[in-house]
Parts: sequence; C-alpha cells; structure tokens
Amino acid sequence: MALLQVSNLTFCYEGSFDNIFEEISFSVDTDWKLGFIGRNGKGKTTLLNLMLGKYEYKGSISTSVHFDYFPYPIEAADMDKTMDEMSYVWKPEAESWRIMIELGNLGVDPEVLYRPIRTLSFGERTKVMLAILFSGENEFLLIDEPTNHLDKTGREIITRYLNSKKGFILVSHDRKLLDDVCDHMLVLNRETIEVVSGNFSSWWENKQKADAFAEAENQKHLKEIGKLKTSADRASRWADKNENTKIGFDPIKEHDRNISTRAYIGAKTKKMQSRVSNFEKRIDREISEKEGLLKDIEKVDDLKLNPMEHHKKCIIDCKGFSLGYSDSHNAVLENLSFQLMRGERLFLAGPNGCGKSSLIKAILKEAEYDAGDVGGMTTSGQLDVAKGLIISYVNQDTSHLNGSLKDYAEHEGLDYSLLLTLLRKLDLSRIQFEKNMEEFSEGQKKKVLLAASLLTPAHLYIWDEPLNFIDVFSRMQLEKLIAQYNPTMILVEHDEMFREKLGGRVLGLYE
Repeated sequence: MALLQVSNLTFCYEGSFDNIFEEISFSVDTDWKLGFIGRNGKGKTTLLNLMLGKYEYKGSISTSVHFDYFPYPIEAADMDKTMDEMSYVWKPEAESWRIMIELGNLGVDPEVLYRPIRTLSFGERTKVMLAILFSGENEFLLIDEPTNHLDKTGREIITRYLNSKKGFILVSHDRKLLDDVCDHMLVLNRETIEVVSGNFSSWWENKQKADAFAEAENQKHLKEIGKLKTSADRASRWADKNENTKIGFDPIKEHDRNISTRAYIGAKTKKMQSRVSNFEKRIDREISEKEGLLKDIEKVDDLKLNPMEHHKKCIIDCKGFSLGYSDSHNAVLENLSFQLMRGERLFLAGPNGCGKSSLIKAILKEAEYDAGDVGGMTTSGQLDVAKGLIISYVNQDTSHLNGSLKDYAEHEGLDYSLLLTLLRKLDLSRIQFEKNMEEFSEGQKKKVLLAASLLTPAHLYIWDEPLNFIDVFSRMQLEKLIAQYNPTMILVEHDEMFREKLGGRVLGLYE
C-alpha cells in the first residue's frame, strides 16, 4: 500500500489567465479502484497529465509508485506497425509473457499483437493496450475513458477485467462501469475536489441529499435575511423620523413640549439606532453563513426540443434490405426488415462493425440529407423514407469541428445567440465561446453537435453515439429531455443505464 498525496496544486495553461486548479489538496491509496468524474472541461485529463509530469505546476504531487497512462498514443505513421512493436515504445520494460497472460485474461488471441494496427478494431486496440498497461509492477495506472466506441460485449469484457484489478484511477462517464468497478470516487465539483468511499451511485445518492440540504439551508438564510432587512428598515425609518423631530424642536412654537419629552425622544432614537446596528450585524452573519452553501450544487438546467410531427404514421419502411461496399465481397447488412413509426424511439444494437452507422448513412442518403461521402455503398431491397422528412443528425465524429462558434452557427444556419444559450445550459463556460473549437475537449465538441441538433426542428432525430465523452450530469440532462419531449429517434448508444432509463425498441444487428 502507498499513498498518492496532492498538496496545494495550482495550474493554468501557458497564455491563459484562468487557473484550472487552485490550491487543491487530496490523498488516495494506490491500491484503490478510484473512479474519477467531473464536468467536461473541468480538468480530469489535465490532472492525469500533471501526475505524469507533462506540465509545470505549483504545489506538489508525491508518491512512491510510478504512473502509466491509457490510451497510449498512436500516430498516423504507426498504423502499419504492430502492437508488439509499439509495446517497446509505450512500455519498454514490459515482458512479453506478462502481456500474453493479460491478453488471456481479456479473452484476446495473442496473434493480434502481430497484426498491423490499422487492421484492428477499436475494441481490439483497447484490450491490447490494457494488457500492456497492466503488465508492469509497482504502478498506479491512469485509465482515461477506456469504453468509448466499444459495444456492449466489449464493455462487459473491460468491466470484468478491471474488476479483477486494483491500483488505478478510472476516468469515465459510464455510470454502470463506475458502479461495477470502483470502490472509491474522486470528484471534481464546481469549486472543490472530494474523495469518497463507494461507487458512483452511492456518491450520487449522498450528493443529492447534500445538495437538497444546502438548498434548504440557503432558503432558510435568505428568508431570515429578508426578515432582518425589513425589521432594520422599519427601525431605521423610525429613528430617522424621530431624530428629525428632535432636531426640529422650536421652544417658542412648541412651548408645550418640555425638555423631558425631548430627552425621551433622544433616548428612544438612540435605542432604535442601536437596534438597526444589531440587525445589520445579524444580516452580515446570515450572509456569511450562506456563502459557499451553493458553490458545489449540481444544477441541471432543463433543455428544450422542437420535434415536428410528420403527417405519415410510418416514417421508415425497410424490407429485405441488404447493404455492402464495392471494395468488399462481404455484405454489411443482409435481408434486414423493420419499420419506424412516428413518435417511436429505436436503439440500434450490435457489435462494432455490424453495420449500425452504415444503416444510418443509408437512411440519410434516402432522405437526401448531406452526410458526406458514403464510400462506394451498394444496396438492394427496400428502404423507404417518408417524403419531406426533416432529419436532425448527430455524427459520432467531431474531427470536422474547427474555427469559431460564430462561424459554425452561420455555416449551419443556426441562431448564434440561441446556440450560446444552449451551450451554457450544457455547462460550457463563456470563456470557451472565445476559443476556436479545435481547442475544445472532446466532450465539449460533442456538446456543440448536440446543441446544433436540439436547435434544429425535425421529424426525426438520428444520434450516432451521442454520449461519447459527455459528462454524467449532461447525460442525465439529455435523458430528461428525451423523456419529456418524446421525439421520433434512432440512436446508437452503448451506455446501458441511458438505454434502460429511456426505454424504447431495440433493433439488433448481428454479424
């Protein structure tokens, strides 16, 4: 057992005036399975990079163990190399026999080590990288979102594997993974950082109770401040009025008012002024006690959607549909049949590579929606899309996002001010609005695509892996939105908790 101690850590990126972290301190046991959560852009990956020594910072990070980080970097020039070759770059001290054992624990055939990286699926790359990562000794491992792009089966394998391990920080927005794997949570709140025992659900339950208590205390203080201000104002007005009466005393005109009366008024006025002073002190005390109560409360603003109702009840009618590509002899989809009815929510399910995204592209093509190059797609059978169908589409790829938000809004025909308002509700700070999108985190880029979709009135919303990189709180926000407005939707999403909470029909696509 060893400790990782972070003390008075302060950091900001070069050229920035805003600190990502300001004098944060915490300690964790390096034997823990530590889940790490926080809003997009709060600095989760930055903190891991600071632990790895990639940037200079103020304060200290001390431990007796070494760090290693997932995912390992793969450059374009590496795509023709094998994972075996890259293992010597990523982890030179790793012994082959240890890697083989870890691959066996992950259910991976060792032959994948000797195939070019470009031929490996996301799932295969993830599993091999994890096998290499866990082949070391005396290390505290920093694992950054290992289940992105993985299908249900892949996620289950990674969950079982991580469950059998210990000694890591797991950055993830997948609530089920955090529940099934973690025994402690490290949480980047809005203004503080906390370490708690338990998994995500136990932390969230306590968080909701703490937030509700803070809200109630805040309301109690606000009510008391209001009452004190009213009393202070009333006493102040009485004192001012009587002080004026005393000052304005004319012994000739008001000969019937004796000196004792004037003295009484003076004493009463002084007493009232003292009461006003006491009220003001109590108000200051109430305000002081109220300060900080709401600093870490997670308020999730309600989002809005403008779904349109198509006149046809059946939106998509697919019968005996097959799909492939001209450069391959193997069909991606064969003899597929289904219907999508107005108001229905349809999840496309199946392993990576089974044709989910290809089916979406075929639907977009039939609806004459410009989704880019479909790369020699060939189809047969029936895929009828309702005439005049307006689609709002969220692509899983964010690599095309660059330039300013203003230019993006203009290019997409969106109201710029509404886009910014919606992004604020999705917790992007105003500082982000001044940056180009290539400087955004992956989660922030995904929020731009989601905001654009929400601002687009449509008959059908097609979201392809919309939650990749999206923080837990925004996932809950989107769940609430979809449940409230119930738009016609086609979704590809592997977040099991998201699917369970929303319900809907599942169309299984299997190889």
